[in-house]
Amino acid sequence: MLVDTTVWIDLLRGQVTPAVVCLRQLLDRGEALIAPVIVQEILQGARDADSLTMLRKRFTALPMVEPRPHGSTHADAGALYARCRWAGVTPRSPHDCLIAQLAMENRLTLLHDDRDFEQMVLVEVGLMQRRG
Repeated sequence: MLVDTTVWIDLLRGQVTPAVVCLRQLLDRGEALIAPVIVQEILQGARDADSLTMLRKRFTALPMVEPRPHGSTHADAGALYARCRWAGVTPRSPHDCLIAQLAMENRLTLLHDDRDFEQMVLVEVGLMQRRG
């Protein structure tokens, strides 16, 4: 299962939400996946250099879902963003479209706590998601 930034951040903050409970179970089973863009979002929130080093080491060690070569994943994510906008659903972050695209092209369920993904499903029915 691909785990969105929102759930990782809640875990790091020590929050106990349904999504965090699910994430802990995924981690115990070695089934939590991350993507480079999610690592980027997590590292952007580092409080200081020591925190950055710890977060980088921790999150780059997780199983990674990589984009397809030659930019096709990113192009498809851009197209998803456009289709959402045309349908009156404008995601707050283009990164969310990239995360959704990575989940779809790898046939993964996306674990999240972000309303943008719920709106994307109205446009892209192929997005399998689980809100915590």
